[in-house]
Amino acid sequence: MLTKRIIPCLDIKNGRTVKGVNFVDLRDAGDPVELAAAYAEKGADELVFLDISATEEKRRTLAKLVLDVAEQLNIPFTVGGGISSVEDVDILLKNGADKVSINSSAVKNPDLINQLSEKFGSQCVVVAIDAKNIDGKWSVHLVGGKVPTELDLFEWAKEVENRGAGEILFTSMDHDGTKNGFANEALARLSEELNIPIIASGGAGNIQHFEDTFKKGKADAALAASVFHFKEIKISDLKNSLKNSGIPVRI
Repeated sequence: MLTKRIIPCLDIKNGRTVKGVNFVDLRDAGDPVELAAAYAEKGADELVFLDISATEEKRRTLAKLVLDVAEQLNIPFTVGGGISSVEDVDILLKNGADKVSINSSAVKNPDLINQLSEKFGSQCVVVAIDAKNIDGKWSVHLVGGKVPTELDLFEWAKEVENRGAGEILFTSMDHDGTKNGFANEALARLSEELNIPIIASGGAGNIQHFEDTFKKGKADAALAASVFHFKEIKISDLKNSLKNSGIPVRI
């Protein structure tokens, strides 16, 4: 059985790591380069770096900061935010990223998924999907959750897979930053309907939430931010607990 992955997420704004609740009310969480080095040392399986204001500000991801972070890492490194072309991805991979995460640009230009998969391989392409449950329907949102669309989470996820994405990072906007647990029902459905790995995001508050998303949500990986940034959960404690619960993890 494949090991389940624990992935800290660095949400970057103005060169600093930030964290909010339901995508708003951001507060400072530290220097991204220092945090990256600490996570690599403390047993994180991967690291995700999201330049959360790049799309809204219509600019590319901070390539120099990506390079500085990558130099601290010996684990897979995914970078997202403001990516809209093959050229953007080429720059980030040359600066040390292993994978890229696209979100708004994939919805606006779905062919981009195909282009990136053909050029760099599907294992390099993570499609991030931010969705909110509105009247029982999971609606996809863009630009850091600010722009609602008519897209259905599950239909879009299937299209993403068919176009060559290697992984999906699903964030429940309803759960983000609440520390009330992941959207396990939606995650389980995604895992059942798709053949590519699903990363759970949004809602981690305690170790039990991680266990639940692997067992009930059938997630392949769990991503979290504030519980790691503010030292509420140690990755070593989390992994030991998961292992004791019969969940395969890399110790």
